[in-house]
Amino acid sequence: MAENPTLYNETVMDHFMNPRNMGDVQDADGVGEVGAAACGDIMKISLKVKDGVIEEARFKTFGCGSAIASSSMATELIKGRRIEDALTFSNQEVVDALGGLPPVKIHCSVLAEEALHAALEDYLKKHPEMAERVEAKKKALAAGAA
Repeated sequence: MAENPTLYNETVMDHFMNPRNMGDVQDADGVGEVGAAACGDIMKISLKVKDGVIEEARFKTFGCGSAIASSSMATELIKGRRIEDALTFSNQEVVDALGGLPPVKIHCSVLAEEALHAALEDYLKKHPEMAERVEAKKKALAAGAA
């Protein structure tokens, strides 16, 4: 196999060159957009949720290869998770699943985490009954840890 002359491993390159879940979810239940045009990376994640489970996740990203790969991987990782479990999603999951990112590109995985959390917050605002369920679960977990 030829040596990869880039800073990126094969998994990152695959998600950059062949991104999964690109676009918008029709009639999304939650949408989150983060970033700033000034720094060049803008990420939008939209979600479709059924019975408290993320059925579909799609993204639109304006940014570098790492940002696109991070968005693609984040949407792959989050599908099938319950809302309350998705709230603990972290950028480290993206970095690990991608097999690592160059240190100067870790912020791209953080952007994916932030976009996902913004989409989840949007969903919870639109579905107060789920927000109450999530809060009750947090309190129960906190009480159990005490």
